[in-house]
Amino acid sequence: MPITASAKKALRQSAKRRIENLSKTKALKAAIKDYKKSPSAESLSLVYKKLDKTAKTNVIPKNKASRLKSRLSKLLASKH
Repeated sequence: MPITASAKKALRQSAKRRIENLSKTKALKAAIKDYKKSPSAESLSLVYKKLDKTAKTNVIPKNKASRLKSRLSKLLASKH
């Protein structure tokens, strides 16, 4: 357990950030799963929004977001 006040605060901050990051990750995974079930332009837009937001807040790397966007758009193109 942390002893100094700054270490205690850092522990609180990291716990709070972890919860936020997990919720963003779960929301992203759920959006991707829904999109893969029934690909549409509207759901692709929602997935793009979630990918950009998670990449912007450093939950996932930017290149991973780009890679997923590319693969998901290919999926939509192959369905039409």
